[in-house]
Amino acid sequence: MSVRPVLRMGDPLLLRVSESVERLDSAQLRELLVDMRDTMAALNGAGLAAPQIGVSLRVVIFGTGAPNPRYPDAEVVPPTVLINPHLEPIGEQLEPGWEGCLSVPGMRGLVPRYRQVRYRGVDEQGRTIDRRVGGFHARVVQHEVDHLDGVLYPMRITDMRYFGFNEELFPDQQLQDD
Repeated sequence: MSVRPVLRMGDPLLLRVSESVERLDSAQLRELLVDMRDTMAALNGAGLAAPQIGVSLRVVIFGTGAPNPRYPDAEVVPPTVLINPHLEPIGEQLEPGWEGCLSVPGMRGLVPRYRQVRYRGVDEQGRTIDRRVGGFHARVVQHEVDHLDGVLYPMRITDMRYFGFNEELFPDQQLQDD
């Protein structure tokens, strides 16, 4: 299919609550998933939500292969298609971590997220997904599911001193642009 343009912070579509997917067997969903995979791969993303490419449906994809240039120190996260996700924190413990976003290019912020979560939903074949995860995996899924509720990571930053441009925050690192 194709690499689609990624909407950037300020686009009103990114602030909408997405609609549930009603039909898993639709050509629209199949095309959307191909475009999401192509777009995420082309941009070295760790995840992508349908609203980021202009589709207001509750669909996210995420996963990292061997070192992702945008997150070189992160653990590998299995490639996942998650449709109509539900998240539950496991415990109350939050952990700060640096996040970037394809919709907020060139910037990073220190975002508190639950250390562990349980997520449920279905994949594109309708198979149930029910996982308990922690670390970077938990951070990625929380970040992507936030997009489905119209939340961008800067809205979760609690101290704006830890939000800025990559080259200012990390002058000694060559982070790939988000």
